[in-house]
Amino acid sequence: MQKQLIDDFGRRVDYVRISVTDRCDFRCVYCMAEEMTFLPRDSIMSIEEIQLVALAFVELGVSRIRLTGGEPLVRRGLVDNLHKIGQLDGLQELLITTNGSQLVRHAKALKAAGVKRLNVSLDSLDEAKFKAMTRIGKLPQVLEGLDAAIKEGFERIKINAVVMRGSNDDEVLDLVEFVRDKGIDIAFIEEMPLGTIESHDRALTFCSSDDVREIIEQRYALTHVPQQTAGPSRYYTMPGHSSRIGFISPHSHNFCGDCNRVRVTVEGRLLLCLGNEHSVNLMPLLRAHPGQVEPIKEAIVNAMSLKPEKHHFDLHEKPQILRFMNATGG
Repeated sequence: MQKQLIDDFGRRVDYVRISVTDRCDFRCVYCMAEEMTFLPRDSIMSIEEIQLVALAFVELGVSRIRLTGGEPLVRRGLVDNLHKIGQLDGLQELLITTNGSQLVRHAKALKAAGVKRLNVSLDSLDEAKFKAMTRIGKLPQVLEGLDAAIKEGFERIKINAVVMRGSNDDEVLDLVEFVRDKGIDIAFIEEMPLGTIESHDRALTFCSSDDVREIIEQRYALTHVPQQTAGPSRYYTMPGHSSRIGFISPHSHNFCGDCNRVRVTVEGRLLLCLGNEHSVNLMPLLRAHPGQVEPIKEAIVNAMSLKPEKHHFDLHEKPQILRFMNATGG
């Protein structure tokens, strides 16, 4: 069987994001509805099935795995067994995206398990705004978790901030100063139209990466960093400082041409594109062939022909993708 995953457009897939739970202890307005119904336990991949999917991808040449959610650190048993993924032969990087609420408890164990980089969602440094955007999140808890992670010495820590006009666009420079002070990175993200929401009109709250960059350049000159990263961020540096400023721009600067990623939902569905429903359900194979990696590898290889050339997002139309980000994995 082939050792690399190549789609029909010549793009090599070497990065997979695996959702380990659809549950979360926050209810962020751009990610979830306020009242959520979560999947029953028998409908989601077990920890062992997640490990098998990870093994299949690594044996097919994938070098980076990011674990996502929901909030991955609320998944019972994940942290205790994380080393079984972190120690896979051929895996270069194990990464986690988290809201930071559980980092005080788990930062040390994550580092010991082989996690090299963390993405921490943090959209506001104002307690009232943070509460409004997350609905139930507590900012001091996240900031304490972030400090605990910094103390552990991960290779890189990055904040992810979804910028929404009228909500937190006035905090762009505050967030830049925050990461400069902490010696970490930040990525400013354009909101993605996934799932039907009632809390705001995405067309009215949209804030483009160009708008955010213009705000930052009022204070700091930004120099583009040409090297590619695992994800879709385009990074910039500031004079005399190590912190990087990233922009994830699914609307204003489509990044599909060099997409190297696929996702696996917590239900075991292999998504070939974040903005399309092209997918293959791996769950029947996982359940029919427990512990057997070859059937999973074969299904992944065959799925590459389904990966589309690009996504189509339109803020002025009803979302074509009805699944929320917590079901997709960040």
